[in-house]
Amino acid sequence: MEFKHKNLNAIEISEIEYIAPDINFTKQILTKEDLKIAQIAWRYFENNYNKNSGLVNSVDKYPSTTLWDSGNYLMALISAFKLEIIDRDIFNTRVTKILQTLSNIKLYNDELPNKVYHTQTMQMVNYQNKFTPKGIGWSAIDIGRMLVPLNILNFYYPEFNNLIRKTLIRWNINKLSIKGETHGGAFDGKKELLVQEGRLGYEQFTAKMFASIGLDVTNSMRYDRYLEFINIYGIDIPVDVRDAKSKFKANNYVVSEPYFLDGMEFGWDSYSKEFAYRIYEVQKRRFKDTKVLTAVSEDHLDKSPYFIYNNIFVNGDEWVAITEDGIIQNDFKLLSTKTAFAFHSLFNDKYSQKLFDKVKKLYSEDRGFYAGIYEKDREVNKAITCNTNAIILESLAFKKFGVLFKLTRN
Repeated sequence: MEFKHKNLNAIEISEIEYIAPDINFTKQILTKEDLKIAQIAWRYFENNYNKNSGLVNSVDKYPSTTLWDSGNYLMALISAFKLEIIDRDIFNTRVTKILQTLSNIKLYNDELPNKVYHTQTMQMVNYQNKFTPKGIGWSAIDIGRMLVPLNILNFYYPEFNNLIRKTLIRWNINKLSIKGETHGGAFDGKKELLVQEGRLGYEQFTAKMFASIGLDVTNSMRYDRYLEFINIYGIDIPVDVRDAKSKFKANNYVVSEPYFLDGMEFGWDSYSKEFAYRIYEVQKRRFKDTKVLTAVSEDHLDKSPYFIYNNIFVNGDEWVAITEDGIIQNDFKLLSTKTAFAFHSLFNDKYSQKLFDKVKKLYSEDRGFYAGIYEKDREVNKAITCNTNAIILESLAFKKFGVLFKLTRN
């Protein structure tokens, strides 16, 4: 397919031709099937809960977590309580325990949460779950994700205010931003490297939470600074120009997750609504063209390389799956369970119903939902993760209650 590049500058972004229809979030009564799904998804968090730390494993039975997944867990916990899957005592006990851990856990350089922690020992570890006494750095995007549930708890459940304050007051938040852009830190055991972090979608989603606590992220909140549009199936898809081939040397993943999270948690702004619709619509059109049900995002795998970014577009290519190192691994392209659930709650149309019907029984009754279905051989990707099951719970809470972090009534 031939791509048509259309660059926009800061002035032209206001002239975007909006194609998204009016999307009204209509609260719905959950069915018995929905409630069963919620109960099965919650079993993941029963099975992978570590009482000593209050943390939950990112992957089934593997005692490691990132701050992103700890944020996912808190969103799952809030959703399960709102859905009455758990009672007030369990909710209070679990929230209190994880906040106590977060307020006391060892920080990288005594400044910010390490990228990864052992869920049983609470030690800083690397991505191989090996103890690292100095840590490996921090992720601004992961920290931004954690701020979403912390803000929800702070506003809607004030009994946790003191513990949240005790947690946040330890963090050197100012180190997360340089000239209004979010930055992460990578430590290789000898030196620390500061790197701009976040691409279109993720950067703006997490920047909203940094702004809420007074951090200068004015440039990260802008959609226009590195924006271009790539035409796929007749739709101009928003893409970040900072790809692996540019001086920035990073993958410019175009995936679904930041857009559906923004919709369920914040209710979209005018740009994220438009971009989310285009991201969804192009996946519908791929299905119409190929007859392959399409709902793509990043996911864990049940085999090596164990994690994949399944993209609409990345680094100049369309519809490819790559590793974090940028290696194309198209054998692992898959229909993502969490993405299908989120799309169904947000868009609730005939295509999202097809997605939902395809994934709604992808579960182990005792362990939770599987990550998806491989396109190549239609086999189930039997990875069971915090991310998948948290988003399923969150999508059902959104379906019943609407936007999850809304401070006004209307």
